[in-house]
Amino acid sequence: MLRTEANRRDFLRWLATAGAGLAAAGVAPAVFAQEAAAAGTGVVVVTGATLIDGTDGPARPDSAVVLVGDRIAWVGPAADVPPCGSARVVDGRGRYLVPGLWDMHAHGIDYEDLWPPLFLANGVTGIREMQGYDENRVTRDKIARGELLGPRVVLASAIIDGPVSLLGPPVVKVADAAEARAAVRTAIAQRSDFVKVYFYLPKDAFAAIADECRRHGLPFAGHWPYRLRLLDAAKAGQRSFEHLFGLPIATSSRRNEILARLDATPFDPKAPRDFFNLARELDRQAAQAYDPAAAAEHFAGLNTYGSRLSPTFTVNRVISRPADAYAHDPRLKYVSQDIRDLWADRLPLFTPVTAAQAAQQEAYFEAQLRLVGEAHHAGVGILGGTDCQNPYVFPGFSLHDELGWLVEAGLSPRRALQAVTRDAAAFLGRAHTAGTITPGKEADLVLLDADPLADIAAVRRVDTVVTAGRVLGRADLDRLLADAEAAASRPVTAANARSVRLPVHGCC
Repeated sequence: MLRTEANRRDFLRWLATAGAGLAAAGVAPAVFAQEAAAAGTGVVVVTGATLIDGTDGPARPDSAVVLVGDRIAWVGPAADVPPCGSARVVDGRGRYLVPGLWDMHAHGIDYEDLWPPLFLANGVTGIREMQGYDENRVTRDKIARGELLGPRVVLASAIIDGPVSLLGPPVVKVADAAEARAAVRTAIAQRSDFVKVYFYLPKDAFAAIADECRRHGLPFAGHWPYRLRLLDAAKAGQRSFEHLFGLPIATSSRRNEILARLDATPFDPKAPRDFFNLARELDRQAAQAYDPAAAAEHFAGLNTYGSRLSPTFTVNRVISRPADAYAHDPRLKYVSQDIRDLWADRLPLFTPVTAAQAAQQEAYFEAQLRLVGEAHHAGVGILGGTDCQNPYVFPGFSLHDELGWLVEAGLSPRRALQAVTRDAAAFLGRAHTAGTITPGKEADLVLLDADPLADIAAVRRVDTVVTAGRVLGRADLDRLLADAEAAASRPVTAANARSVRLPVHGCC
């Protein structure tokens, strides 16, 4: 026992003097050592793994990462770590260590018995929740306070749309600039991390949102506002465009013709989905008339304004296939019956019915893949998000699907992985605290059983997840999955069904 305690003191002394990277990050290594000593068991060493740190550097075999509390304290060769005393040691030999993953378009974190454990069990340690309301603000705060185990949450405002909208409460409908500015101020009061804009915003309301966000230093992102050109929205400051809506039109030889038709078509308050259906059909047609010159112009504009594309291939794939294509997905065991019933009811609004329609939607999806590949090769930033909570898009699991689609689109496995680690953190303004395995950053890590740079499908083979310094081994992750399955199988009543209490089922 005395020798173990001496080893621990020696290890902490080494940590306090070996932390050049911590000092460069503005963190005092000695403070880390003191905190670890006070905590007693606050040091974790992941050793022997091949390190894929999220940067452009090569993979580093036989590496070690030292964690103190919820921070990364040291990164280097495993041979250079001294005896660790009472530190917890995670054996990474034969495995691959990557930064924690971010789902950059998610919904439903307030399904607290289901969504948070499913994210973590799949290595997703952070999400961008794309619609804010009272329930998920409460959940975000529980996670931040350590009262609920779940991923870090970057939370949107309520969706802000025009007086005509596809959505009901709690969407905020604004008819003019004054109402739009008030909506942004409410978002700030609710501690929203960004403002979410939607399809049917009038031009003057959109301009007011952009100006008010700029005045308060608050980012905004969301869907293509139909009454604006995509590049006009990007120039005004829209940080990301979700689901590729409008991208085929903007890169088509038919661009001017299609946009003129949409401009001339009013939004019908009695049938708001009609305009959406028209725009989606014209988008599909435009995808078959790709114009390299128009695309180059559009991609250059996105690069100039720094706007990103969030393809959400996973949800796009679901709606490109017949409604029954996913009815027997084994991951449904983690989804409660009320959500499954809702999915079965809503999905036929979007999916093809006839063989001809299915072929058209298949071609549309393939064109979207090609477009994202072209955008990536033109230097446009790509975000990896799933739109989970929409039909057959599953928390955590579907981010693995999304990474596969990004590679199918033309990103290398490394670039796809960076899209949900380093690049996600940079987009969120967290590059100094997250996204790479670097001293001083948050201790969010995933240990994989196979090499994701050789095959991106390796992200499905999760051995261990570290979230805010808490180590979840394979047995812990299996327990999270089992608990989520048990929660999903409980009888649904009006008292415990969130989808009954709150009419929010995803924004898309």
